[in-house]
Amino acid sequence: MNLPILFFSIVAAIVGAAIGFYLKAYLVQQANLKLEEQGDRILADAKEEAREINLQAKDEMLKARQEAEREISRRRAEVSRSEDRLQRRHDQMDTRAERLERREQVLNKRQSTLDRQANEIEKMGGEARERLEQIAKMSTDEAQDYLLKDVEKEARDDMARIIRQVEAEAQEEGDRRARKLVADAIQRVASEHVVEVTSSSVPLPSDDMKGRIIGRNGRNIHAFERAAGVDVIVDDTPESITISSFDPVRREVARRSMDKLVLDGRIHPAHIEKVVKKEAKEVDRVIVEAGEEAAFKAGVPGLHKEIIKKLGRLKFRTSYGQNQLGHAVETCKLAAVIAAELGADVEVAKAGALLHDLGKAMDHNVEGTHAQIGADFAKRYGVSEKVLNAIASHHHEVEQTTVEAVIVEAADAISGARPGARRESLEHYLKRVRALEEIANTYEGVKETYALQAGREVRIFVKPEDIDDLASIKLARDISKQIEETMQYPGQIRVTVIRETRAVDYAK
Repeated sequence: MNLPILFFSIVAAIVGAAIGFYLKAYLVQQANLKLEEQGDRILADAKEEAREINLQAKDEMLKARQEAEREISRRRAEVSRSEDRLQRRHDQMDTRAERLERREQVLNKRQSTLDRQANEIEKMGGEARERLEQIAKMSTDEAQDYLLKDVEKEARDDMARIIRQVEAEAQEEGDRRARKLVADAIQRVASEHVVEVTSSSVPLPSDDMKGRIIGRNGRNIHAFERAAGVDVIVDDTPESITISSFDPVRREVARRSMDKLVLDGRIHPAHIEKVVKKEAKEVDRVIVEAGEEAAFKAGVPGLHKEIIKKLGRLKFRTSYGQNQLGHAVETCKLAAVIAAELGADVEVAKAGALLHDLGKAMDHNVEGTHAQIGADFAKRYGVSEKVLNAIASHHHEVEQTTVEAVIVEAADAISGARPGARRESLEHYLKRVRALEEIANTYEGVKETYALQAGREVRIFVKPEDIDDLASIKLARDISKQIEETMQYPGQIRVTVIRETRAVDYAK
């Protein structure tokens, strides 16, 4: 190998290494200088930001201190005003206490004077009593008995007069307020109430249709009676037949079914069963719709669907010609107005009035009165206790525990007693009139009894030698109470006791 070339190669390598070393050191120095400059800039920026934050914190602290000072000043002013008021009240209490002390001193002086005068009066009374006993030749007890008898007689006369006066004033004021309240309620309800009577007569296009309804050997009419659960009466009445059933819903199903069969013309057992089933479902739908409509009109939401269904059945129930569902809605509206006027719970009154005759939808299937049956049924579906009491007590079969129950009873009587709302049979009317007269005749001292104004008034004539004025008032109350407890009637019955004394003499 050539020695000079090798030498120059070694020298070149050394020189290159030295240059690279110094170049690397220079570059590292330059990088460190740049890093120091960046660090200085970052430190300066951080200091500037810290200074700004410090200034903002000082400003906020100053604002908070000023706000706190203002709040403290306001609180101090309020405390100062309160202290002034308390001081004034304290001064007033001190003044009142001084006045009371002075009054007490005056009263004590007056009491001492009254005590002395009472002692003197008692002493004078004793002396006068002794002189009266000497003059009258009667002991104190004898004179007292004589005076008590005389005073008792006068007191009884005065008592009867005062009682009559107070009762007349109370009756007049009560009648005036009651008439105003009832008139306001009826005017605000102001509903056209049509009396509905379920008809059991089905018109026929011709008398020939009767034979088709009866069928061969009566198979069609028997199939209809079994399917509908009613009795079909085919008599000599032209172009009509009669459907009889104690259940108004079944009677309505049968009437609708017969109308459809007569209109369709296909009358045979298979088609009869099909039509009756279809109309039964239709009537169930009508019942639910009627119940929902009644609840909506009455403004009583949230009723259970089973209660709605039972309520809808009242659409086909009447009482003395008055439709029971319409009566329930009318009673509800009247109860709402009365409850609002008296400041009672309107919602409870409305619910109790709407459901008060709920038991009439099932009273032929369950033993018991319709009020108790309806209350028991409503209780199973979460009706409140106040509403249950209004339902069960509207005929006084249980005690009325709320004012809403009394309102429901009053609204029920107003709706039932409205002219034209109900029709009463002659037999029931005569029975009620006789019962009124018999109740009054059971009392001692009664001479004659007359039921007047279609049973709205009972006029009783008593024996004046047996019954005095005070006893006459008591007799009227007793008879009224017995009528309330033993009879059922719409509206109210007036009981009038007449005591007549006649003085007869002859000029000769």
